[in-house]
Amino acid sequence: MFFGGIGALVLAIRRAADLAREIREREIAEAHALSLARHDPLTGLANRRVLQDELPALLEEARSSTSQCVVFVIDLDHFKPINDVYGHDTGDAVLVKVASRLQRVVGARGLVARVGGDEFVLAMLQEPGTDAPSRTAIQVIRALSAPYEVGGRLLELGATVGIARAPVDATLGDDLLRVADVAMYDGKRAGKGTHRFFHADMDQRLRARAMLEAELREAITTGDITPYFQPVIALCDDRIIGFEALARWHHPTRGTIPPDEFIPIAEDLGLIDALSQRILRQGCIAASDWHWDTTLSINISPVQLKDSWLAAKFLAILQETGFNPQRLIVEVSENAITDDIQHAAIVLASLQNVGIRVALDDFGKGYSSFSHLRELKFDYLKIDSSFVESMNTAESRKIVSAVAGLGKALGMPVTAEGVESAEVADALRELGCEHAQGFLFGRPVAAIEAAGMVRSYDDRAELLKRSAR
Repeated sequence: MFFGGIGALVLAIRRAADLAREIREREIAEAHALSLARHDPLTGLANRRVLQDELPALLEEARSSTSQCVVFVIDLDHFKPINDVYGHDTGDAVLVKVASRLQRVVGARGLVARVGGDEFVLAMLQEPGTDAPSRTAIQVIRALSAPYEVGGRLLELGATVGIARAPVDATLGDDLLRVADVAMYDGKRAGKGTHRFFHADMDQRLRARAMLEAELREAITTGDITPYFQPVIALCDDRIIGFEALARWHHPTRGTIPPDEFIPIAEDLGLIDALSQRILRQGCIAASDWHWDTTLSINISPVQLKDSWLAAKFLAILQETGFNPQRLIVEVSENAITDDIQHAAIVLASLQNVGIRVALDDFGKGYSSFSHLRELKFDYLKIDSSFVESMNTAESRKIVSAVAGLGKALGMPVTAEGVESAEVADALRELGCEHAQGFLFGRPVAAIEAAGMVRSYDDRAELLKRSAR
């Protein structure tokens, strides 16, 4: 009986220990589940749920003190190309570093949350009537714009910050987040890499931008954005040697929307690749009405220059349309190659390896150096139109002459853009420019008119032949 009592006691102790262990494990699991529910699993930052839970307390604290509650909505600039080009693992590593930098900026002064893929929010109390919100936003932009070293690469991005203050702009947490988001998008529209305070008129501009974005998506899908073609002339005999394809959007109610308005939006929305491929495909089809050696030039954006598959995508379109790769010239601006010169060299070389030629556009306007010209091995140089249009000044004339000589020395034919008078064309001939483009020779026209320009030149050349006999 005595030993039976001891056995029962031991069993009870064991059961109590097992129960206690089970309770502890359950509490740990529940705490872990709660932590996961309240924190971003990638960066460890608070998530949107925590932000919405804690904002009311910050607002109440601001109301009961002399402080104001300030919300900063931060969206990363140029993050999508990093994901697209280098993969999501690299993108995730960058986001972790972004979170760490934001925490260093804020310290213990406020809350940092990740509320979307590349969108973050800061919420803190600051003194009203001071420039503290601006200073914080500038610190954030500066911190996030420094290069990121990931996998042996130096990657660059930026940030745009929207700022809203309570009770100036809103009194409720959700409203404060919304108007800060509106301010952030206004900053994006203004050119990124900046900060904006919310103003009431931003709402209307944001709605207009959202409508334009939706219409742009549809226009690209339906083919309402079409290529127009501007002739490129050989200055030695005024012969058409090629056309540059330029995207034109004729909106049914807004009229013609300039490329410098919709191209940046297409880049922001990740639609520039689809737009470029559509313009290339339509250009190749239009070129079937031209001479067999007439070239087609197409511009690519800095975003596309980060795409290692660009050459394969373009080659697929050339094969589909039966267009000779050697007739295609891809134009890239100076500023596009400065972000990642090594990767740009790989992408441009892959284009040239399949027979596509490459032109450096707007030369003289950006930041190219002689080493870039040597390393990237361009086939053509295009002088920026600002120098051509001001050739009546000695300085611009010297620059054009120097570029023409440089092109000749490197075996790169030089094209002068923005030629609008016969006097400028004559001066360019004297300076050694081989090709020219501008309103003097023709404005951008639809495909059928471009074919007509080619036939018109043929007819004129035939008349000259007959008169010489």
